[in-house]
Order: sequence, then structure tokens, then C-alpha cells
Amino acid sequence: MLRLFETMQRHASEWPQKVAITDSYGSITRSELFSRVQGLASVLVQQPRTIGILAPNGIEWVVAQLAGAFAGKITVPLPPFFNSAQIGHVVRNASIGLILTTKEAAPLAIGSGVQTRLIDHNSPADSFQPLPGFGQIIYTSGSTGQPKGVRHESGQINWSASSLATATGASADDTYLSVLPLPLLLETICSIFIPAMLGAYVHFDSVFADQVARGSAQGISSTFETHQPTTGMVVPQLLKQWVGELRFAARRAPSSLRFVAVGGAPVPMQVAEAAWQLGIPVHEGYGLSECCSVVSLNRPGDRRADTSGRPLEGLSVSIDEGEIVVDGPSITDGYLGHEPAKRPWRTGDLGAFDEKGFLRVQGRKDTLLVSSYGRNISPEWIETMLLADPRIALCAVLGHGKPSLTAVIFPSSIGEDWFAKTSESDLRLFVAKCCARAPDYAVPQACVVVSMREAAANQLLTNGRPARKQIESFVERKLAHSANTDM
Repeated sequence: MLRLFETMQRHASEWPQKVAITDSYGSITRSELFSRVQGLASVLVQQPRTIGILAPNGIEWVVAQLAGAFAGKITVPLPPFFNSAQIGHVVRNASIGLILTTKEAAPLAIGSGVQTRLIDHNSPADSFQPLPGFGQIIYTSGSTGQPKGVRHESGQINWSASSLATATGASADDTYLSVLPLPLLLETICSIFIPAMLGAYVHFDSVFADQVARGSAQGISSTFETHQPTTGMVVPQLLKQWVGELRFAARRAPSSLRFVAVGGAPVPMQVAEAAWQLGIPVHEGYGLSECCSVVSLNRPGDRRADTSGRPLEGLSVSIDEGEIVVDGPSITDGYLGHEPAKRPWRTGDLGAFDEKGFLRVQGRKDTLLVSSYGRNISPEWIETMLLADPRIALCAVLGHGKPSLTAVIFPSSIGEDWFAKTSESDLRLFVAKCCARAPDYAVPQACVVVSMREAAANQLLTNGRPARKQIESFVERKLAHSANTDM
């Protein structure tokens, strides 16, 4: 990280009044940013080794993140949308000794029982120099059990930021718009470390990011239209919403855009194609927390539809019995409290390379369904086809050991009325049409529609994703109840 801070210092000296960051509440110049980062770091050097960050998206979080790196600390993002029990679990598990926070988030931080400190924008800068030892612990969004801490303490973040900057063609001329919560490691890399490395400008739409963290993407098209960025990152659900809003308004995305990364889940091919037609330069990628977020990525001028692009330069990616295996500088040091990570890293994801070296991800190894006829089916493959329809917000495909599959559909806000009025036979026809590219044995023959309210009441969604085991138990109970009612 030493080179990063040397670069920041040079930028602060050469263009001191140039605005580096804005958010929904203010702005900060390059000289102010470096001064505040250096000043807070000089205070943190006497603080505990592991520090939590609990703040809204924006300037405060950036100052805290960079100051932690400057002081050689281990930082742990604490999502402000976590409840007190979740915050408490992470604080205890990671042995956090101090939480950097803001006035708004302080009550939740204080409830953790750990010392807190407000992120001080007026900390005096001195000659304090960067220290080695920076790392970050990321808590994975597993759908079952308590999340595990993934350790990146050996330069993985710095390597990933440099590699991604090269792969995406990032430069000091870029304007990055941040709309995803900063506890996501990739958003931290793209909105904090890469811009700091290059001297690029970033705007954090703090209000919209908080809205996204709470499950709503409404207004994403106007957000991008207002800020006119060159780059940004979204997840598939946001991309669907963006496409839908542009279509409804008969508009196109801002012409300023040159690159939009999309990842975190499979991207329906129809959605990606529609995005390009509407002026959203979408580039799909693949990664996981244990590989510092990105393994492969479609590059500007080197994109292949319906793939996750080529591996980043410097990573070794292979396929072993269908499983994606990765080695290289971005591999985690291991899970917190467990043995060091074994190399190479077996991702648990299924995939294959095409003839040009582009990676296609085919789902999770541990979710693979085997029908009673012995057919292997990746549920994510079918779910991605269903998710291309804007009337579906989320879905899950079940049927391990059964003669046919069942699609569990969670309607979007625009699809609720349609699903409520549609007959069972028409639902099957709808599903068959969505899955027209799949072989007959992989097309769900039954469909169960579950409202978002019912899903929340029965804890069928975890971290905004379908919790497969809970859904399977719920559907079995629901179908059994329907059968008894019909008797």
C-alpha cells in the first residue's frame, strides 16, 4: 500500500483543490482527503489491531478505510443495515477492538459493547508515514449458519485493485458512481482503492446506496442520468431494474458511460443484450470473496456475451472435474479462526472454458440437482432463464431426487398482479417459455408463487438471496397442506 499513499500525496500536492470525492452531503478535495487520512491514521496507530467501520456510504467511510490501511490495521466492514445481533457476532468473531463510526450510526455501534470513535474529518495531519500490515476481513453472505470471516492480509486487495484497473481501462479521467453498499469488497476496491490509485473522481450516492442495501433499486436510471458517470458497478437485480426503467420511459442510458461491471450472480443473457441496446455498456464478471472478489472479467473491446470473460492476468484458473480452481495473488489467507487456505483454491463453482478462453459459470457444485432419472441439472442455469423476465424478482429451482423440477417464484412489484391472476396451467406455459433454451428434462413442471411478504415471514431469503434449504422445507409443507385441503 506504500505506493498508493505516495501517489495520493503526489496528487494532493499537484492538484490540491481538485475535488476527489462527493457524496449526498458534501465534498472533499485531494489535499483535504490526504490530510484527513494521514491525520486519522496517526491516531489509529495507538489503537487495537482490528478496527471495524460502521458508517453510511460516503466520505466518512472512505477516510476511515484509507486511514486504517495507512496505519497498517486490519479493517472489518460492518454493514449499517445489520441488526445489533449481527453486528455483535462479527465484532466478537473478529475480535474488533475499536469501531470507527458516525453520529448517525453510533447507536448501533455503541450497542456492540466495543469502544467507538467518530470518524474525525478535522484530525490534524503530521509527518506520520504509512505502516505495513494492512488487511481486511470480509464476512461472506452464506445462506445458512453464521457468516465466516475471509482474511485478506497479504496484499490481495492492492493486487486486485491494480489488476482491475488495468483490465477495465480505468484512468484518472474516469468518474465513478457508487450505488452499492461499501461492505461489499468489490465496491470498496472499485470506489475507494482504484480511484485513489489513479486520482479519479468518485461520487457516492449515499441515499440510493442505503436504499439498495434495504432491497430497493427504484430510481436507478435517474441516478445515473443525474450524475453522468463514465463507470459504475451493479448487481443483476439492479441491472434488470435499470433496463426496465429505461424501457418504460423510452430513454437511453447516459452517453458518458464507457464501462459498467455487473456481477455477484448470473446475468440473464436477455437482460445483458437489452442493456447494450439501451446504451448500458455491461461487462459481466465472476468472482468470490475468497479470491478477493474477481476471477474473470469481460474487458472493454474483449467481451463475449453469456460468459464471465477471461481470467485476470496473473491468475491460474483451471477446471477439475467440472469445478473451477483458482491460484494466484488474490487467494485468501484463509477463514478467520481456521487453518491457512490451501492452494490452489477450489471454488465450489462449476464452469467451463469455451474455445476462446472465456469462462462460463454453470452454478454451485453443492446445489447440483440429480433427478430420479439420473439427470444432472444446475438450478442456477434454469433460474437465470427465469430471472430474465421482469415480473420475477427472485426464484429458486428445486427437485433433487424427484422426477421433475419445481420453480419457486418471488414476483417483482410489477409482476405481483399478473401472478395473482394467472392459472396453474398458464403458469406452467409461462415457465416453459422462459426455459425454452433448456432440454425438456430441465424445464420445471410445477410452479409455486411466494410473495415477498410471505418469504420474509418464513425467512426464505437470506442476504437478499433465496435460502434453498428453507425454501425446500417451506414448499414441501405448502404442497402437503394444499393436498390435504383438496381431499
